[in-house]
Amino acid sequence: MNAVEHDVAAVPSQADEALLDAVARGDHTAFATIYERHVRTVFRFALSLGISPRDVEDVTQEVFVVAFKKAARIRTADGSALPWLMVTCRNLSYAHLRKRAKDHAHIDAGEHDVADPTASPESRALQAELSLTIAEAIGRLSPRDQELVHLCLDRGMTYRQAAHALGVTDGTVRNRLSRARAELRSSLRGAFREQGS
Repeated sequence: MNAVEHDVAAVPSQADEALLDAVARGDHTAFATIYERHVRTVFRFALSLGISPRDVEDVTQEVFVVAFKKAARIRTADGSALPWLMVTCRNLSYAHLRKRAKDHAHIDAGEHDVADPTASPESRALQAELSLTIAEAIGRLSPRDQELVHLCLDRGMTYRQAAHALGVTDGTVRNRLSRARAELRSSLRGAFREQGS
């Protein structure tokens, strides 16, 4: 075994904390070790959060890009970077879910313009305005409630699936979604009253 093989073989036994110190100094071998050690767990966790398989790959990659850039500032737990990686994965996954929900709302607003080519211009304008009003109402919800709306109402997840994806109980999902629906109804009623004035 040559010196390089010996060094690479010795790296896996190091704690993540020592590896992160080496990554902060530019050690790509240490980064590769952290990546290989945790990539499968991060990938599976991202997959459990309810994002699309394509987004799971993107989020997993982003987690490790951020880890590489922030290696000097990562706080480990008992010498492991995994808790930090999981929190970063959850945050990035939620960001992807929020972006998808916003993109979906914009696409829905645009779909109504072409959905019925025989509709009158007034009808199409009203439908586009309704879609925009709904998207704005959803945008006023908290990020967590926007995620619930996306997961349960857009993607059709059950409360249990959404609870698992968000790491909360079924009851929490039920209560938050009920509150989000009430907020949306109230917001939309207010918007329609303003339009009627």
